[in-house]
Amino acid sequence: MKEFYADLHIHIGRTWTGKAVKITGAKSLTLTEALKVSSERKGLDMIGVIDCHSPEVMEEIDELMRQGSVTAIEGGGLRFGKTTLIPGSEIEIYDSQCQGPVHVLAYFPILDKMRLFSNWMAQHVTNIQLSSQRIYCDGKTLQLKVKELDGLFIPAHVFTPFKSLYGKGVSESLTEVFDPKLIDAIELGLSSDTSMAKEMNELNAYVFITNSDAHSLGKIAREYQKLELKEPSFSELSMALQETGGRRVATNYGLNPKLGKYHNTVCAKCFTPAQPNTKLCLNCGAKAIVKGVALRIAELAKINHTDNYRERPPYIHQIPLDFIPGLGPKTMDKLLDYFGSEMNILHEATFEQLKQVVPEKIAHYIDLARKGQLAIEIGGGGRYGKVKANEKESH
Repeated sequence: MKEFYADLHIHIGRTWTGKAVKITGAKSLTLTEALKVSSERKGLDMIGVIDCHSPEVMEEIDELMRQGSVTAIEGGGLRFGKTTLIPGSEIEIYDSQCQGPVHVLAYFPILDKMRLFSNWMAQHVTNIQLSSQRIYCDGKTLQLKVKELDGLFIPAHVFTPFKSLYGKGVSESLTEVFDPKLIDAIELGLSSDTSMAKEMNELNAYVFITNSDAHSLGKIAREYQKLELKEPSFSELSMALQETGGRRVATNYGLNPKLGKYHNTVCAKCFTPAQPNTKLCLNCGAKAIVKGVALRIAELAKINHTDNYRERPPYIHQIPLDFIPGLGPKTMDKLLDYFGSEMNILHEATFEQLKQVVPEKIAHYIDLARKGQLAIEIGGGGRYGKVKANEKESH
C-alpha cells in the first residue's frame, strides 16, 4: 500500500461565471482554483469537492475534461495533476424526524452518477445551484438514493451546535434519522477529535474522517487524513472507509479541538464561558449561550457509552501553518519555494532543514505546531481558539 493525503470537504464559493454556490465562500474559491491550490500548494493527493451537484460546477468539470486537464480514473474519481477529485455534495436534511437541520455528505464515483443525483435532487430543493440546500425528503430516502447511485453517505461535522446530527438533529441516537447500515463514515468536525467521539457506542461501527470544510483556498487541508491505498481513487477510498483489503485511514490530522469555534460552552455575544444548562449569560444577560461540543459529547456518552473501544488510527493535533504566530505570506512563500508544498513542510521537512529557510524562532513554532504542542486559548460560541505565542502546550 501507498500513503495518500486527503481532504474530502471543500466548498465552491463561485462558479467560473461568477455565480455564488456557497454564499459564505470566498469569491476566489472556484473549482479550478481549488484544484490548483490542492495539487500544487497544499500537496494533497485526493480532495472531495462537495458542491459538484451545482450544474455550473459540473459544466466547469466538463470543460476541464475537454481541455484535457482533468481525466477520468478507472477506479472512480477525476485526476487533475497529482490530485484525485471525488465529486460530492453537501445536503441539509430537516424532516419530521429531525429536531433541527442536519448536514450530510454524498460522494459519487463518476460525474454521470453525480449528474443523475443532481437531476433527482433538483426536484426536492429550492435552488440546485447553491450549496448545502435543504432537501424536502426524509433522511432514509436520501440515503437510499445515494446508495442506488453507488455513492458514499457520510454525516458531516456531526457535533457542531448548528446543522449537525448530534448538535441539532437528534436527541440521543442517529437511528432517529438514518438507517445505520447505510452510513459509510462519520466526519468529526473542527471542535472534536477521536478521543472525544470514541466514547459513544453507536459510533464504534464507523471510521472517523477529518476534513477542512474549507470556505476559502487558504483553509483547504486545515484538517485531513492519511490514507493507505493502492491508488487514489473512489473505489480505494470506499474500501478504506470499510477497512477492507488492507486499505484504511492510517492517521487523522486535525485542529486541537480547543481551537474549534464551538468547543467550549460560551455566550455568543460576549464570549464569556457559561455553566451547563444555563440559558442566560451571567456576564451580559443575553440569551445567547451556545452549548459546546465538549459538553454535548459528554451528555451523549452518558447515554450511549462504551468501554469496548475499536482500534482507531492516531489523531494528530496539528495546528495549521496559517495559525502560526509570525508566519506571514512572504515567509510562507519562501517555505513553499523550497519544500514544494504544505504537506512536505508538515511531514517531510526536518527542523534543521526548516532553519535553513526561515528564522529559527519560526522553524521552532512550525515544529511545535505539527506536534500539537503550541499553547491554545480555547474557542467557543462561533469564535475560533487562538494560538498563544511564546508558550508551549503542557503535556
